[in-house]
Amino acid sequence: MKGKQRRKILSAIALGISFMLLIPVVDPDGMMSRVYATENYRYEDGNWYEDEEVSENHTKIKYLERSSDRVITDDDRADADADMLYYMQSLEVRYKLDAKVVENLHKVFDSAVYYIANTEMTLTELWSFVASAKSSMESAAVEKVTMTTSEFLQVADNWETPIVSYGQSVSIVLPVVNFGTEELNDLIIEPVTSTLVTEWPFEPDMTNYLQTEPFIPGCDTKEAAMINRREFTFHFTTRSDVMSGYYPLKFNVSYTKAGVRSEEPIELTVYVKTIGKPGSGIIGGNGQEASGAKPRIVVTGFETNPTSVYAGDTFTLTIHVQNTAKDTAVTNVLFDMQAAQEGEDKTNTYSAFLPTSGSSSVYMDRIGPDTAADIVIEMTAKADLAQKPYVLDVNMKYDASTVFDLTDKASVSIPILQESRFDTSIPEVVPSDIEVGSQSNVMFSIYNTGKTTLYNVQVKFRADSIEEASAFVGNLQSGNTGNVDVMLTGASATMDDGTIVMEISYEDEAGNVTTQEKTITLFVNEVFMDDMMMGDDMMGDDFMMEEEQGPKKGLIIGIVAASVVVAVGILVVFLKISKKKKAAKALAEEIADLEKELEQDEDKKG
Repeated sequence: MKGKQRRKILSAIALGISFMLLIPVVDPDGMMSRVYATENYRYEDGNWYEDEEVSENHTKIKYLERSSDRVITDDDRADADADMLYYMQSLEVRYKLDAKVVENLHKVFDSAVYYIANTEMTLTELWSFVASAKSSMESAAVEKVTMTTSEFLQVADNWETPIVSYGQSVSIVLPVVNFGTEELNDLIIEPVTSTLVTEWPFEPDMTNYLQTEPFIPGCDTKEAAMINRREFTFHFTTRSDVMSGYYPLKFNVSYTKAGVRSEEPIELTVYVKTIGKPGSGIIGGNGQEASGAKPRIVVTGFETNPTSVYAGDTFTLTIHVQNTAKDTAVTNVLFDMQAAQEGEDKTNTYSAFLPTSGSSSVYMDRIGPDTAADIVIEMTAKADLAQKPYVLDVNMKYDASTVFDLTDKASVSIPILQESRFDTSIPEVVPSDIEVGSQSNVMFSIYNTGKTTLYNVQVKFRADSIEEASAFVGNLQSGNTGNVDVMLTGASATMDDGTIVMEISYEDEAGNVTTQEKTITLFVNEVFMDDMMMGDDMMGDDFMMEEEQGPKKGLIIGIVAASVVVAVGILVVFLKISKKKKAAKALAEEIADLEKELEQDEDKKG
């Protein structure tokens, strides 16, 4: 390297860490330039110069061309290296970077210097690459996350990124969802503000934006969680010097869960798109590029097929993503889905969801600017998962223009359900035959054989032959047993096969009722034996009266005989309909005795 070039670079390093006077000027092409002046050196248009001639009133200005088809020289390379070096040092000062981020920043710088030193290109291509390298250094210095997600507290899917202009008043509505099953109490929500325009787009006109919420109920389904979400409205005024681009808005949320206060607040992050004044600069850029922001891939939603996913089911997951960059496509996009780890201890852990193909990665060749795309993958939920939402992380890696291996991460929560199941013991019906007005005792047990709680379990007994009855068992935890002990009262004689319907019902966590029917057998008989015996006594008295009356005896006996025949016919029909063999046999014997007695009377008469 020539002595003059080496001196330029060393001078740039020494001057990059010192304070300099910023003088805005306009170059011949109408572009805004910056001149940093100090003794015999100055920084202008992204380049360092040694003053060639100094007069009493001014320094001679030397302009460099940055757009030409000529092949670059070593001097051009030195100018580009110095420009990138100063920009890197300014990032370190602006963002107060830690050692790890500084290391990554230097790797980007070294890679760019190496590329420039070993590549033949035109002057226009050189400075285009320098602008791209600056954007890469900015991305390495300021890593942004699409949305910070905890296991249960998230920003709702109905969030839409607002667009605001400089000086404009705006109301930001933050929808917060509790995807956990436990209630959260005493919530405190507060935005993380700053007086720096590079970190906060609004006027710091209030000292306290804190808001509170008494509680957010726990929910077992995404739909219920969305219905019970809480929305917090914050009123801001956009700064007059706001930069254009996407600002992250971070909110700290503290809460109490099961009586225990959270040790650290959860941070929820959303974005607001700002439109600044002409020349205000690009957030994430150096203020000179038309667009220097890092392209972003964000998750805009997801859906499953089937809609309700049960433990052990295989389902198709469709995740909707979008490239938010307005003018830059992303290429070589790799999505890697990683489910939450489950298990009793460290020696027995596994992923909640497993891809059926064996691979959790999905590749896309390209996503155009401001374009949406879908990730589709088939997965299986582990059969022993508890009923609750499970987090699935979506890790993204992609390239954009001349920037490579950009990364992003988002998360979705997939609610998993468990099938509710129960079984019963063999019901005991004692006695199994009763008369109208009498009672029978029914006893059996209900076993919860599923992995979910059965709520408000009850049993109803229905049939035409009994009075309607019911038994309330209550809530049955997984593996528990409930007992049913109820008395059934006969209402009318059984006219069928004696079937009694037992309607067993319960509710799930969302209040949905499930009903299942089982049957028992109970016969109800009419009370008729005493009536027949009373009829016999009355007929005996009639016969005695007829014997005393003499001539009318035959007529009365005929009438009685006809009545008996009709009664016999009615009884036979009744017995056939009721199918009561035992009762029919007894009645038949009585009728036979009665007929025999009548025949004997007829014989005596004859």
